Amino acid sequence: MRHREAVREDAPAIAGLRAESWRATFADVLSEEYRPAMLEDRNAVWQERLSAPPPNQLVIVAEEGGRLTGFACAYGDEDAHWGTFLDNLHVRGDWQGRGIGKSLMGRLAEWCVAEHPGSGLHLLVLEKNERARAFYDRLGAENVGGET
Repeated sequence: MRHREAVREDAPAIAGLRAESWRATFADVLSEEYRPAMLEDRNAVWQERLSAPPPNQLVIVAEEGGRLTGFACAYGDEDAHWGTFLDNLHVRGDWQGRGIGKSLMGRLAEWCVAEHPGSGLHLLVLEKNERARAFYDRLGAENVGGET
């Protein structure tokens, strides 16, 4: 497995994985109108993020055999209280359970310590997303509650 920083050409694959992940996790919540447009919408978002990234953005991809297996996106020191914001962490469904998410989190943690020392790392997870919540719990995350 190889990790590297994402480049603009990764946008379609990242958008595809993000859309696939949300369809699998939130199929009952996504509106019928949005589902067909989701990939196009996500591709536009990732094209923009990777074309003109803010200086505090880091997007890391995990690859195996040239195929995207996962990615993570964080914004360093984004919040004065909570610190760095983990905006996305997705692993292809058929690759889950192989340590990819954990390795991406490790890379983000290294970046946080090096580039944003003293900044915490936080994220938002919908209460309904039990699988993600269990993943972060296994990594030692602290649930501070909040809106769902």
